[in-house]
Amino acid sequence: MGRAETERFLLRVQRYGWDLAVEPYALHWQAPLAALHARLLEHAQLVPGERVLDVACGTGIVSLEAARSVGPGGHVLGVDLSGRMVEAAQRGAIAQGLGHVAFARMDAQALQLADGAAGCGADAATGAGFDAALCALGLMYAPDPVAALGEMRRVVRPGGRVALAVWGARERCGWAPLFGIVDDDVRSEVCPLFFALGQGETLARRCEQVGLRVRTQERLPGWLDYASAESACDAAFVGGPVALAWSRFEPAVRARVRRRYTEAIARWRNAAGAYRLPAEFVIVTAQRE
Repeated sequence: MGRAETERFLLRVQRYGWDLAVEPYALHWQAPLAALHARLLEHAQLVPGERVLDVACGTGIVSLEAARSVGPGGHVLGVDLSGRMVEAAQRGAIAQGLGHVAFARMDAQALQLADGAAGCGADAATGAGFDAALCALGLMYAPDPVAALGEMRRVVRPGGRVALAVWGARERCGWAPLFGIVDDDVRSEVCPLFFALGQGETLARRCEQVGLRVRTQERLPGWLDYASAESACDAAFVGGPVALAWSRFEPAVRARVRRRYTEAIARWRNAAGAYRLPAEFVIVTAQRE
């Protein structure tokens, strides 16, 4: 396949995989990632009345918190490649009575939004001139993350901010063995360079590559807590990036990969049978000058 065909294929894998993972993701990842989300929003420094774009918003966890930060005088738009994630996010906004947040299905590499430089005085419906763009653990899934960064820069207004979080170094993320375990049975075709943006200052350099001025960088250690091997496995396989590959496994294969993953994370199991897996995140904030 050529590059364009490969990218379209990878996007289909992402879209349909995350469509399958909506409920398990909310169940198994919202709490473990709460500290990261809070830290990302702290870096974003949102204030009442601002217009915010949340890229790869998933079920809207960060979008809804951003909506509380900007208040009813502001506006938040969450976009995601997965239509079912977008639908779940919209249900969450309705349930919480947040009328100033909306959601739409979009590819982060080709945002269907106006250029932020033309957004002076624009209203919320135009999508032009965002004060800030956020992306919490979404860039790793883009076949071309530089294109996604370029799109975020394009849609924020001059002086607007971008706040990004990616997974850190592979060796500091205890759940990382799942990719190799799954690929031994089927090519998952998920993010062959998943941890690349978290190496060294790679994410900051990619921001600079698209014309964003880096303001802050932070390498944040953390933990992923799971009450049992079953919940740790469900987070990894059912509610995570390999959900599509997992859906195609026969029962015997599922049992085997669960066993292998449980063995891989055994060092982080405590006497009560719970797991505390190490994790690392990289947070970068940048500005369109």
